[in-house]
Amino acid sequence: MIQIKQLVKKYSSRQGTVTAIDDVSLHIPPGAIYGIIGLSGAGKSTLVRCLNLLEKPTSGQIMVAGQDLTKLSGKALRQARQNIGMIFQHFYLLQSRTVTENIAFPLEIAGLPKKEIMVRVKELLHLVGLEDKALAYPSQLSGGQKQRVGIARALATKPQVLLCDEATSALDPQTTLSILNLLRDINQNLGLTIVMITHEMKVIKEICTDVAVIHEARIVEYGPVESVFIQPQSEIGREFIATVFPSELPAELLREFATHQDSEIIRIQFLGSRASDPIITDLLRTCDVRANILYGSIDHLRSTLFGTLTLELQGTPEQLEGAHHYLASRELKVEVIQGAI
Repeated sequence: MIQIKQLVKKYSSRQGTVTAIDDVSLHIPPGAIYGIIGLSGAGKSTLVRCLNLLEKPTSGQIMVAGQDLTKLSGKALRQARQNIGMIFQHFYLLQSRTVTENIAFPLEIAGLPKKEIMVRVKELLHLVGLEDKALAYPSQLSGGQKQRVGIARALATKPQVLLCDEATSALDPQTTLSILNLLRDINQNLGLTIVMITHEMKVIKEICTDVAVIHEARIVEYGPVESVFIQPQSEIGREFIATVFPSELPAELLREFATHQDSEIIRIQFLGSRASDPIITDLLRTCDVRANILYGSIDHLRSTLFGTLTLELQGTPEQLEGAHHYLASRELKVEVIQGAI
């Protein structure tokens, strides 16, 4: 659906040239909920604004549904943008217009007949659950309701792509979850490709199928969400994952266990049905090792269970080696935190 090829965006300033996007290439497949996560200033918002040419790239290509947007201008670009909806952190609703009139606005610009506009607006009000707010003004809405209006407005022209630039950052946790659930339903029911720009890994964890990590203007890793969470390749990726799955042990505890003989500390990660398997019981019985549970958690990646368990294993070198072979046979990712066989 979206192909980004060697994208570069540079700005000129009094201090010199600033590179906001540096040679970024990504493929976003049709129907994906693709998360792009990064710290403030990493370039993620610039990247998403380049996807519909709100920011014109310095170089590179942006292919959407087989069309190179960087080669378009004027009327052709305006028509192409109708295929790309966008929602923002701060909603940007027209305060003097009702909910109905805000949703109708892009359809009016597109020149649709009034009767057709009202039919479409009614469909969208039902889709986002705001039928009872049709005649309300933005000042009468909560933050979550305003974002629902923003989503309905972005979907008015029946786009194939929806860009979300920090769409939940201004919302409380409960409202964030309701908006993410709405976006998930839209993705599933309409087959829409969604690009989520965020600095919050919990957003990625909740609904994204794929994720790319951007750091200092470059993509440092990308892949299916499960792969990135289980085996992050970058330091910044590991830091983001730790915000939702903390697993670091206190330094004083590590120093204490460093004095133990014939022991090591390992971290095991579980995915899917493995999270409910009696792995530890079977490990102790099979390998004749002793285990001290130091930390554990079970959560989910979208609808898939994801768990981590940090253990101190005690035993002879042969027993510890056998434990590693056993865990590998169960297709579990094991990381040695301290001590080695």
